[in-house]
Amino acid sequence: MSSLDNPQTEMPGEATGKCILIVDDDERLRDQLARALGRRGLSTLKAANFDEAVEIARTNAVELATVDLRMPGRPGLELIPELLAIRPELQIVVLTGYGSIATAIEAIRLGALNYVQKPADADDVLAAFEKGNAPPLAPAESDYVAPSLARAEWEHIQRVLADCGGNISEAARRLGVHRRTLQRKLGQFPPKA
Repeated sequence: MSSLDNPQTEMPGEATGKCILIVDDDERLRDQLARALGRRGLSTLKAANFDEAVEIARTNAVELATVDLRMPGRPGLELIPELLAIRPELQIVVLTGYGSIATAIEAIRLGALNYVQKPADADDVLAAFEKGNAPPLAPAESDYVAPSLARAEWEHIQRVLADCGGNISEAARRLGVHRRTLQRKLGQFPPKA
């Protein structure tokens, strides 16, 4: 079957590299990333949601995956253990525009190799796979940069929200803010460190 017969598959001209599954509900981003990774020698498969990703992982020899954190239906954090149950050797990088330390830690705990904030290009994704496979470095104490106050607040909100299992009303109660205020804060992109 050619890539024209199956619009969910991008096969680069001379690629003999690994197969990567791109899971993202943003069709434009999914297509751009697939084309860019295809030009770098990877075979790409695309899924728009949890169910499509699971079906593709069951029927294809996928070695790498990028998983969007927020998607309609079941979120990316639920997809990580499901994909690893199907393909234990699968290497997963989480992509998200709503990143926080709490969700990064949770993604790694669930089996993701690394975590990349959007907007990310193909080089960022490939670097995340390489960095995730590299041996850990000893922390350099002089490299530490304290986060901004806005970033620290964002991290705290994400940690409380994760502790509440994503329940915004409960998180708002614990944080001592109105639910709508919390929803507005969550709808914004995270501040830079």
